[in-house]
Amino acid sequence: MGVITASDVVLTLTQALLYPTPQQLQGFAADDVFDIPAIKSIESTMGVDGVLSAGFVFVEIPWDIVLQADSASNAIFDRIWGQQQATKSTYQLFGSVKIPGTSTKIALTAGFLSSYKAPSAKKVLQPRRYQMIFQSMAVAPA
Repeated sequence: MGVITASDVVLTLTQALLYPTPQQLQGFAADDVFDIPAIKSIESTMGVDGVLSAGFVFVEIPWDIVLQADSASNAIFDRIWGQQQATKSTYQLFGSVKIPGTSTKIALTAGFLSSYKAPSAKKVLQPRRYQMIFQSMAVAPA
């Protein structure tokens, strides 16, 4: 029987200038820790004669992370966003995911914070979603 809990997943983020040592992200939303959507890395076309052709293409790798409103890790994204706004520049990121239940690790390289969620409130403060876009991803046994 497999173990599919997300409670022991470890996510870290590194940024050479702001966070040179990996920062472990904590305080995830109740129903949403992270998401890497399906990635289409080929382009295909069907000829009029019914012959399918395809070719490899490089694609961006999106990585969404959702944190509770009171997560201390929100400060990491607040700082990166603030620095980007102040310097009118980007800060390259590196991410790591360790999934003990399936003995899997994911390495994300050469990424950037592309979507930032400021705090919001309804009856209670709402989770905050951040999206990063990475150049490459490697999934391997842990």
